Amino acid sequence: MACFTVPAAEAIITTIAGRIIKSKEKHQTIDASKNTADTAVPKIPFSTKIGWLNKMLWGGSALLAFEHVWHGEVVPFFPFLTAVQNGEAMEMLHEMATAGVSMALIVTAVWGIMVGVVSIFEKHADKPSAAAGTLAGGIA
Repeated sequence: MACFTVPAAEAIITTIAGRIIKSKEKHQTIDASKNTADTAVPKIPFSTKIGWLNKMLWGGSALLAFEHVWHGEVVPFFPFLTAVQNGEAMEMLHEMATAGVSMALIVTAVWGIMVGVVSIFEKHADKPSAAAGTLAGGIA
């Protein structure tokens, strides 16, 4: 009925947060002492990572909204949700609280795992190894 509104609401919040974080990242100055050969691998900014979450949330919400339009649960006239017209508002709120919240949590958890894996790769990329030197150019 309206489960797509919960991930859409989270997407709105994370979009605003992402823009705030991106503007703060632009204002940060680059410390010259950190620009050494040891940190040759650039780290992905958090604003980019939160952008991944936004894309996942907006895409899922759009797909769910399309599915609800396809099945006639969302209509192009007020009140837009057929559950409200038919007096099934409590069922709609229950679906939002169960299915909508669980979908938003699962998407956020998957994103958290993605960010965790990327962080592990970033940490390992910072450490120079002899094997990586031989793989990269044959010079150890």
